Amino acid sequence: MRTAHSCIEYASVVSGGQATMWGMPETLATDNPVARVLPLLGLPHLDRPFDYLVAESDSEAAQPGVRVRIRFAGRLVDALVLERAATSDHEGKLRFIERVVSPEVVYPERMRLLIDALADRYAATRSDLIRTAIPPRHTKAEETDTTTAWEELGEAAEPDLSAWSAYEHGESFVDAVIGGTLARAAWQIAPGDDWAAALAALATKVAKDGGGVLIVVPDQTDVDTVDVALRELVGPRQITTLTASLGPQARYSRFLSVLHGQGRIVVGTRSAGFAPVEKLQLAVVMFDGDDSLVDPRAPYTHAREVLTTRSAIEKASLIIGGHARTAETQLLVESGWAHDLVAPRATVRARSPFIHAAGDSDFALEKDPRAAAARIPSVAFEAARKALAADKPVLFQVPRTGYVQSLACGNCREPARCRACNGPLGLPSGGEAAAPTCRWCGRMDSSYVCPVCGSHRLRAVVLGTQRTAEELGRAFAPAKVIMSWGEKILKEVPGGPAIVVATPGAEPRASGGYGAAVLLDTWALLGRPDMRASEEALAKWMGAAGLVDKQGDVVVVADPALPVVQHLIRWDAPGYAAHELEARREVRFPPAVHMAAVDSPRESLTDFLAHIDLPPHAEVLGPVDLADETYQQRVLIRAPLSTRTALGKALRAANVNRATRKQEVPLRITVNPMDIG
Repeated sequence: MRTAHSCIEYASVVSGGQATMWGMPETLATDNPVARVLPLLGLPHLDRPFDYLVAESDSEAAQPGVRVRIRFAGRLVDALVLERAATSDHEGKLRFIERVVSPEVVYPERMRLLIDALADRYAATRSDLIRTAIPPRHTKAEETDTTTAWEELGEAAEPDLSAWSAYEHGESFVDAVIGGTLARAAWQIAPGDDWAAALAALATKVAKDGGGVLIVVPDQTDVDTVDVALRELVGPRQITTLTASLGPQARYSRFLSVLHGQGRIVVGTRSAGFAPVEKLQLAVVMFDGDDSLVDPRAPYTHAREVLTTRSAIEKASLIIGGHARTAETQLLVESGWAHDLVAPRATVRARSPFIHAAGDSDFALEKDPRAAAARIPSVAFEAARKALAADKPVLFQVPRTGYVQSLACGNCREPARCRACNGPLGLPSGGEAAAPTCRWCGRMDSSYVCPVCGSHRLRAVVLGTQRTAEELGRAFAPAKVIMSWGEKILKEVPGGPAIVVATPGAEPRASGGYGAAVLLDTWALLGRPDMRASEEALAKWMGAAGLVDKQGDVVVVADPALPVVQHLIRWDAPGYAAHELEARREVRFPPAVHMAAVDSPRESLTDFLAHIDLPPHAEVLGPVDLADETYQQRVLIRAPLSTRTALGKALRAANVNRATRKQEVPLRITVNPMDIG
């Protein structure tokens, strides 16, 4: 939409092709002298195009997509040129663009279409999305060679694509991707498969044929895993990695290499989803249930949504992969937008380890003679002992780091709380001799008394990695104990007998695979007050189980009757995703519906809702109180999937209205948040 400027702000004089600006004469560009620009102000009511004049001296450089500096409301700000035009609808006088920052077209049309679509979906200000998509300019980076052809940067080997033959319709999917036919797949990694090697082979084939590939993963560890797999097939300079650890110069230099087509294979974390890959032919997002793929800054975009939107706009093939599957991905499959890419049952049975469950109730553990020594049932103890005897490492997955994370009364099981601040009591690192200490205020309580029954006894509710490692070290002596968690994450452990204790996501690979895996304290994952708790637990369990040799055992210490445990035993992630999606439909929660969370103090929320024009059949839930003192309360706005874009536009319009009326109380809009509670 073309929007007029105020005559007060724009007071330059234009006459007969000449303009005077701050006393300096400027010649108006002879070809399309009007530039329609988007100021990068971060303000909802100013998130729209403004018209400026282009001087003849800037005409060649001031092309659509370049950065410019403009004077806006008396100050110099950054802006992006959206288009050039012969005339303006503005009836007043226009200012000239101050200068072109760089002739680099950093905002090409494909990125503009993506940003516009996401702004509507997420009720976002475009400058917030652009901040993530385009790195700050670095002058020295523009001096780097970013135009050498990809083929000249190294030699690419002919990849082996046979790994995809293990999946139903895998060969036809690969043929479609290579042939440039649009194909979208929800890929469940088969047990024992090297997912990074399979992706590297397909990415290399696409790149060798001239197409662009974009692979987005949750964290640096996954980036390194894909990078290592790619280096087996292509030269290191033929791989472009984009992560948060890069410095300003490296980030901008790699952005330019992607923009110019030199970066044909791009691997990175969530912000890499915006990388302007030329001729994008294949986009991949792995482990989309990982909350690391959600931008913690407004508008809180999810990398999966960025890539599904790009797939639709740029007609690129898409893989959403993982050991498990989210309800969101299952919805795409059930709607026909994407298709299953799973291994046949016979292949799964042949490749998967033997997975079985052992009850984790207090009664079951206390009656078990092995439980006192190792805090695990006999079936898990025997599986670990057998693996160690076969000179194989054993993986123990523990959901918490630290020593003893929380305590409860040893008699009535009432959670132990600090008498000063009511925070949870736990045992710090230092062993059994340490006194119970508050995890909030740090106050020690050496003479705890239960306020319910008066008992002085305490018991561990959740044991962390350190305490678990101590117990297992005693139970399985003389096997060495290795820990991987927090900032001490190991990528790989050697083969041979060892006890490996790791938190979910920090499990190192073992040379030759683990002989067994034991999934402990499963209730800590399943019992979280989060609608995604079971879904996330299954993903973490399957990730650990996938590291076990097919001759090994996986013991999940959980109630075997739980649906999520049954689907783990059958290695049936699509089945559980369908079950989870149906449960969400019953309660009308995402992804079965479109939902937005709006957080603000109560009066501000009331005002916001009074000025919003919601789409048909939308309903408001709440408000409910939040622990966050800045926002205080939350309302949920629920709408049918068919009105997804309409809801985003309505929220965006209401936010613009709010800014126009100078409502400055903090307000946060999150569309389809990962955590609704």
